[in-house]
Amino acid sequence: MTITLIVLFITIALFIWGRIRSDIVALSALVVLILTGILAPTEALAGFSSSVVVMMVGLFVVGGAILQTGLARAAGDRMMGMAKGNETKAFLLVMLTTSAIGAFVSNTGTVALMMPIIVSMAAQGGFSSSRLLMPLAFAGSLGGMLTLIGTPPNLVVSEELEKHGFEGLSFFSFLPVGIVIIAIGILFLLPMSKTLVKKQRGRSRKAGGKSLDDLVEEYQLNDNLYRYRVPARSSIVGKKVIDLDVKNRFGATILEIRNERRKALGMVRDVSQSIVSGDSIIESDDILYLVGSREGMGRMAAEYRLRREKAASLDFYDIGLAEIVVLPSSKLTNTRIRDSRLREANRVNVLGIRRGEEYIYDDLGDRRLRGGDVLLVQAQWDDLLTLNSENSNWVVLGHPDKTIRKATLDYKGSTAAAIMLLMIGLMVTGWTAPVTAVLIAALLTVLTGCFRKVEDAYATINWESIVLIAAMMPMSTALEKTGVSALVSSSLVSILGGLGPYALLAGIYFTTSLMTMFISNTATAVLMAPIAMVAAQQTGVSPYSFLMAVTLGASMCFASPFSTPPNALVMKAGHYSFMDYVRVGLPLQVIIGIVMTFFLPLLWPF
Repeated sequence: MTITLIVLFITIALFIWGRIRSDIVALSALVVLILTGILAPTEALAGFSSSVVVMMVGLFVVGGAILQTGLARAAGDRMMGMAKGNETKAFLLVMLTTSAIGAFVSNTGTVALMMPIIVSMAAQGGFSSSRLLMPLAFAGSLGGMLTLIGTPPNLVVSEELEKHGFEGLSFFSFLPVGIVIIAIGILFLLPMSKTLVKKQRGRSRKAGGKSLDDLVEEYQLNDNLYRYRVPARSSIVGKKVIDLDVKNRFGATILEIRNERRKALGMVRDVSQSIVSGDSIIESDDILYLVGSREGMGRMAAEYRLRREKAASLDFYDIGLAEIVVLPSSKLTNTRIRDSRLREANRVNVLGIRRGEEYIYDDLGDRRLRGGDVLLVQAQWDDLLTLNSENSNWVVLGHPDKTIRKATLDYKGSTAAAIMLLMIGLMVTGWTAPVTAVLIAALLTVLTGCFRKVEDAYATINWESIVLIAAMMPMSTALEKTGVSALVSSSLVSILGGLGPYALLAGIYFTTSLMTMFISNTATAVLMAPIAMVAAQQTGVSPYSFLMAVTLGASMCFASPFSTPPNALVMKAGHYSFMDYVRVGLPLQVIIGIVMTFFLPLLWPF
């Protein structure tokens, strides 16, 4: 017992210190418990096979798909529209929406799905996401108290009541309690969340280069941009781009050839983009993106029988943009672009030149390059990424490897939404286990093309959070094996039993709350529910308030990042430290406990 307590206290001290990564601290504690013989290797590694940990991995992938397909941005736009750009309204909207979803879906699933939406909404609203992410995690847990299925401890205490001959709790028995604690959470977190923002402002985001939208605007690519579909009867079907000579005949440049297909009754949409070269062949139903004068476009459309479509704007699914600076020592200096072999050797098209303050778009093929010229180039994403390996002739500005992750596959947004709804439906109906529902959804996001490649799906997983939770889970086993948990719980009744039901009720809540900081909330509820029942019987009062105190104490644990998976999920994204949770979460935990000590007996009298 002594060794376990020492390891626990040192681990907490290192979390508070914050100089060592939390996942390394947790792994170190795990290794010590193995070396001292307190945990067998199988017990110590059980957290890595836990259904909660596996579910978190899958939820990161689903959340990544929501971001990658632009669904998060669309939902963020909608929420910002409802908030009308007001940060306080956005905060209230996040709290209420998350709480409502958390009443029916696991808090881990709720937070994982909402997190990319909140990050996107904050970015669009121009305020820090750190103010919203911790309240988001807390709201997921608060919402779990609205219904019987909102959180596993609710089911545990209801089963304990039935086991002893009492009437079980109904689906909405928790509703009054849930409404009160959500109100407490909103009133407390509304001012307290501002302290998180103040702290994070010192960590300003580093400029990661220009975004794709920035490049489009700077080089005016959407100006004079036209979109034409090639009908089957068009005379250019089957012809090569080089044979059309559209530049000389119509003053036009073909930026992109796109093909769009719909499958599954039009619900699933696939889009492919091709970089244009002289050998590119025009096919029936292709969509051409061209830049040029209105008069030239009109003549071209009339001659080739092209059908003009809606207002055009560039998208970046398979094709991207980047800027490269020509080095003074480059072999490209004083070479005309048409002779530079950039297209043949590197498979890139030059769309514009920035020379000092001047932007050059016309007759690019005849322009001679100079050292210091900045070229806007267009290519398939893989080809843009390989430009970084060339360092003798140019330097790539920005980070194409990061830019590609921000380029959304928005035509897959409806697919991602359908997968998310399927997952929620499976969770709510109980047709399959929650972890199975999440794995199905994660797999479907990959198979349906919500990511460009499988590696992108793996990149969305926050492994620091996963390792933190998985490594801390066995701590509960150590506390139980060494008798720490039993000692704490048995001491409760003997110390507080003679002080009256209110003192005992408060003791049950705060003891459960304390234990949940180190043991999973479900395990704590299983351990404390029988103790609460015995305490009620020994003092001759109704057990309902005592059992409700157990589920509240087990679920309302906000004082550490590893007490619940949602807390760990937002830690990295919000740049929170261990002490942030203590400073904001601990007072909320205490306030809820004090209020519930007097509120629960009003609903379930002693």
